[in-house]
Amino acid sequence: MLKIDPEFADQIPPLTEEEFRQLEANILSDGEVINPILVWNGVIVDGHNRFRVLELHPKVPYRIFEKQFSDRSEVVAWICKNQLGRRNLTPVQRKYLIGKQYRAEKAARSASDGFRGNRYTSLVNPQNEDLLKAGRTCDRIAKENHVRHSYVERAGQYSSGVDAAEEAVPGTRQEILSGKICPVDAAVQAIAQAPPEEREALANHLRDPEVQRRGRLRSEVKRTQTERQPEGPDQSEPFDDEKEAAPVTKVSRKQIMEIYNSMLNSDGITTEDDVVLDMQDAIDTLIFRWNKCLELNPDIAKVATFCSRIKQIAKEGIHYLQKF
Repeated sequence: MLKIDPEFADQIPPLTEEEFRQLEANILSDGEVINPILVWNGVIVDGHNRFRVLELHPKVPYRIFEKQFSDRSEVVAWICKNQLGRRNLTPVQRKYLIGKQYRAEKAARSASDGFRGNRYTSLVNPQNEDLLKAGRTCDRIAKENHVRHSYVERAGQYSSGVDAAEEAVPGTRQEILSGKICPVDAAVQAIAQAPPEEREALANHLRDPEVQRRGRLRSEVKRTQTERQPEGPDQSEPFDDEKEAAPVTKVSRKQIMEIYNSMLNSDGITTEDDVVLDMQDAIDTLIFRWNKCLELNPDIAKVATFCSRIKQIAKEGIHYLQKF
């Protein structure tokens, strides 16, 4: 009998009712669940939504694939990495999964380190060794997702805040990842850093209209700046319940500036940390989009005229940044 682990299931971005019904219709049309359900010791790792369809239609044939993991943290890290291969994640879901993967891999590594030796081997300074390993993990995840090292670290803090909010007020994580509420990052991250007795109030504060307004404005800026990836994972690969990507919304630079002006007025972003995070996100978005453009257009990237034009754009950017 297959089992669902709430922690594993919570790492899967939620389907809308319409998307779930479409998945159900596809499975019934095929007459079977084509992609196998991935399990670890009888617990579902990948295929939670497919399993929900099977519960409604128990006679539909399906297959199981058993995968080996060393511990729960390794399972969570694998689920996050697998979900990050999907093309239809929202920026919030992507950030949460990157942060969760980073935290899970650090936890799995700490568990596997085990015994560190005797009092003489402590001269090696295990704390420095841990920092080096964490740095390598962070760099690898950043490279895999075309983001900066600092983005992965902030995503780890963000996912900690989301999980702390969920523990304090069940259902908050679903509201955040589904976009029902859209609080600013600083408000989310603060929850994990607060004493346990204060977390419930802080989690409820995420629904405050002002926190919502600022969060939605910032989210809108990111949405207009970052195009969705045009290519998704190979459809033959088993990941949890495929969905069609939403069409890219084309927004003018004037609209983006209007959004920024709304954010930066007297009752918008008021703290130094908020402004720094926004500027950091702008750099992260630039690097992500340039890497993605070059990756998806390797032939154009070799054209001499293209290289010359891009170098000129880069010089303009460098000249601007040197003003600081």
